[in-house]
Amino acid sequence: MLYLRPAIRRVVYVAAFELIAIFFASALLSGMSGGDMGSSLAVAVGVSVIAVIWNYVYNSLFEAWENRRGIRTRTFRLRMAHTLLFEAGFILLAVPLFMWWYQVSFATAFMMELGILVFFLCYTFMFTWAFDKVFVRFPKAAI
Repeated sequence: MLYLRPAIRRVVYVAAFELIAIFFASALLSGMSGGDMGSSLAVAVGVSVIAVIWNYVYNSLFEAWENRRGIRTRTFRLRMAHTLLFEAGFILLAVPLFMWWYQVSFATAFMMELGILVFFLCYTFMFTWAFDKVFVRFPKAAI
């Protein structure tokens, strides 16, 4: 188990998460579109860039909204709203990209996005679990 300072840990997390995700998402998109993996690699990178930027923008806006209302603790309902609004916004950004890149209908692009969403739900859980096993949050002396 390795300890990284918090800022470095976050950078390593995001970089590793996205690089691995791009590989798997490329394969998944290739399978869903019937195209080659090289073509899907480009759209997977695009979706990754959209995800990182959207995550930053969305969470900045959401936290500013919480601060204006004096919200200090996220309840279960608020966490659900946060998640659903994030995903809705991401769908609005990703579906047009799929439609344009793969020249498919809205319904097909939406189904592709749902496939990616299910993948990321499972992948995020597994990646975070493995990452936390390798990169501990606190040095041994603090435990």
